[in-house]
Amino acid sequence: MPSTPTSSTVFEPAVGWPAVPHGMSFKEATSVAVDGDDNVYVFNRGQNPMIVFNQAGDYQGTWGAGDFQRPHGAYVGPDGNLFLIDDLDHSVKKMTTGGDLLYVLGTAGVAAEWQQGGIFNRPTDAFVSPKSGDTFITDGYGNSRVHRFTADGKHVLSWGEPGTGPGQFSLPHNLVVLDDGRVVVCDRENFRLQVFSEDGDFIQQVHAHRPMAIGVGVGDDKAIYVGEAGAPPVQDGVPGLGLQVKVMDYDFNDIARIGTGVRSENPDSFIAPHGIAIDSQGSVYVAEVAYTAYGSLQKPPREVISLRKWVRA
Repeated sequence: MPSTPTSSTVFEPAVGWPAVPHGMSFKEATSVAVDGDDNVYVFNRGQNPMIVFNQAGDYQGTWGAGDFQRPHGAYVGPDGNLFLIDDLDHSVKKMTTGGDLLYVLGTAGVAAEWQQGGIFNRPTDAFVSPKSGDTFITDGYGNSRVHRFTADGKHVLSWGEPGTGPGQFSLPHNLVVLDDGRVVVCDRENFRLQVFSEDGDFIQQVHAHRPMAIGVGVGDDKAIYVGEAGAPPVQDGVPGLGLQVKVMDYDFNDIARIGTGVRSENPDSFIAPHGIAIDSQGSVYVAEVAYTAYGSLQKPPREVISLRKWVRA
């Protein structure tokens, strides 16, 4: 196994990024996506669900007010369009980066029967395979399923059921598809990544600490980035249990860790990593459900940092 450098030898936090306009607020950034020009799309639960910045952190615009029940996941596909996952709307919307709707997967506002594998019950994430071009969606809070669709939105197949065995899930939360077609799923409450073929055949599992977020590098950056949630209440505050981004190669060997492993509002730490995106320079953007996990519990409740950028040192 390769040696594991500390995060400070590989990545450093971009303090003060981005420049959020006066009077505008994320409440919490639930997911982040990066397009081919390194523009950054922040899907959030504030009054402006989509806020756009350039790579330097300069504000570019906003859209989506009133269009979403509860923003959850965001991803820019190979064609440059966004997949936006709205878990309480039980839908996945494909939209242009300017906010125009292209199509909807699922029946907006209508949940499939709880834990029975239908489409959808509180879906969580989407990713387009660089091999087949098909779209894969984790589903999610009210299901234990991965669904596969063609590029034009036709359902191909689904797999998964509640449980702890191979091919079973306890909250499939996020996913990516590698260049060779391996589908890597954050099986969050089973504390593991599960790896499948595009047809749902189980390949392997890899331990991770409550993996909530996952991303892959761009171009020559052949790395997998996994955001780990913090410890359950019985171990709250114990260092080294999640609250990091684990960087691995495509064989799941550790390359680096980002973050201190202790919950903090400091720039070098995390509160609740929930979404990850990587730009063409290898910078890592992490969205956090920090209000839900921490800010809402303060007295009085307050917004806390929920979007971070780490750059190559």
